[in-house]
Amino acid sequence: MTRRVRLFTTCLADVVARRTADDAEHVLRALGHDVERVHGATCCGQPAFNSGFDEPARAVAAATLRALDDGTDDPIVLPSGSCTSMLRLHWRELFHGRPEAEGAARVARRVRELSAFLADDPAALRALGPRLDVRVGYHDSCHMLRELRLREEPRTVLAQVEGLELVPLASGERCCGFGGTFSGRYPEVSTAMADSKIADVDATGVDLLVSADPGCLLQLEGRMSRTGSPVRVRHVASLLREALA
Repeated sequence: MTRRVRLFTTCLADVVARRTADDAEHVLRALGHDVERVHGATCCGQPAFNSGFDEPARAVAAATLRALDDGTDDPIVLPSGSCTSMLRLHWRELFHGRPEAEGAARVARRVRELSAFLADDPAALRALGPRLDVRVGYHDSCHMLRELRLREEPRTVLAQVEGLELVPLASGERCCGFGGTFSGRYPEVSTAMADSKIADVDATGVDLLVSADPGCLLQLEGRMSRTGSPVRVRHVASLLREALA
């Protein structure tokens, strides 16, 4: 079923992962959806919120809330499990007892992570004929897996790509070490966590490491470039766009 979709690209995609945002829009349009990018939204407030700075988090998130709460019931799709988790689960807490609380609840009901949205109709994706001969390992981001409980959805999406072999990773559900500000506050621990995961990925012989969270991919790709890993990194949206080319 095609519909009007609001695409919230998130600040991380806007700043360092613009390809992810463009590829997400391309895939949604290929499926026939009427895609409109959200204008006026910046950050969901998660970095400040996770560090215990609620007031700065609210100040940032309030502007994004105003941009998202547009008076429609259109789904708001995000190519980021981390930001989706913040909007769906934590905005209610952040704005509890405040004038923005009702708007935050309305937005939370509409927010969908991209792979979960695509997994609602896998047949529509498969009908587009995506094909890519590649061996893939999938990394479950902490927010998607442990907060949103989204494990099968991205795998369902990847299963629609003919020629793709999904290789289980022993460390697939292990944290990459990014954790937003965690990687800045504890760089040695963060680096060790990433390197442990990368060693496992390299041992599988996969061609691509895929995830649905730009933050995780930023962390892992950065370390892979320094460790000399031969594995390439892709967001689910970028893999799908490549498969549809």
